[in-house]
Amino acid sequence: MAVTELSGPPSLGPLYARAAVGAVLPRRASVLPDTELVRRGVTPDPGQLADYARVCGFRVGDALPVTYPHVLAFGLQVALMADRSFPLALPGLVHLANRITVHRAIAPSEPLDVRVRADRLTAHPKGAQVDLIAVVSAGGETVWEGRSTYLSRGATAPAAAGGEDVPEPAAPTGTASALWRIPADAGRRYAAVSGDVNPIHLHPLTARAMGFPRAIAHGMWTAARAAAALEGRVPDAVTYDVVFRKPVLLPATAELVTQQDADGAWRFAVRGAGKTERLHLTGRLAG
Repeated sequence: MAVTELSGPPSLGPLYARAAVGAVLPRRASVLPDTELVRRGVTPDPGQLADYARVCGFRVGDALPVTYPHVLAFGLQVALMADRSFPLALPGLVHLANRITVHRAIAPSEPLDVRVRADRLTAHPKGAQVDLIAVVSAGGETVWEGRSTYLSRGATAPAAAGGEDVPEPAAPTGTASALWRIPADAGRRYAAVSGDVNPIHLHPLTARAMGFPRAIAHGMWTAARAAAALEGRVPDAVTYDVVFRKPVLLPATAELVTQQDADGAWRFAVRGAGKTERLHLTGRLAG
């Protein structure tokens, strides 16, 4: 596998623009690129980390939030998916699921190496799906891993691939443990701390151009906000499975429902408040 090292974080605005132009051009590749993108010696900026924690609801402490390394890897994911060597067009990709494995607490001051590659291009009932694999290491030790699964509606995959999807946790029901009032600018606020400037999250007009009636919340903001609600009740070494359902249209009022199982794992769901109880996300945090 070819390894490409980046000296800094990719600028995502130009990458999204380039991907939008490339999406209408013919002759995309039919297989995944045999490429790994790498950034070495990445140390989170303390101010940006504090802003991320505030926007997502985490405490600022002596360990990175469970979802924060995804922010460090996401730019590399976009750089890989925006390239013409990637078989699926970046615009319109739907984030289906994530599995995060935290092997130990990660100190905010630790220099980290971040690696991203694509894996498992396979058929989906609605098109084709692909995994983006991220591995974060410190001093040669793997400390965090993430697998993000994306769907390209109407696309085709060349062949079936092995491996399993992130299992969908059973959604707990009953009384909500928290009520969230999510403002119309939630997408812009998360974009400012994560770098994810996908237009579907930023403004109703750009969201409508992509087929949404209003701007939608970032799936990883919703996942982070849910994990933050359980901060302190799960161990440092933890696996976080999350499956995304209906998008959160902004502004919104949502409910968090949680349940602890006999094995100590926490299952939770984010659903719309009110009569419809539209399901937005199901997740599980287990040590």
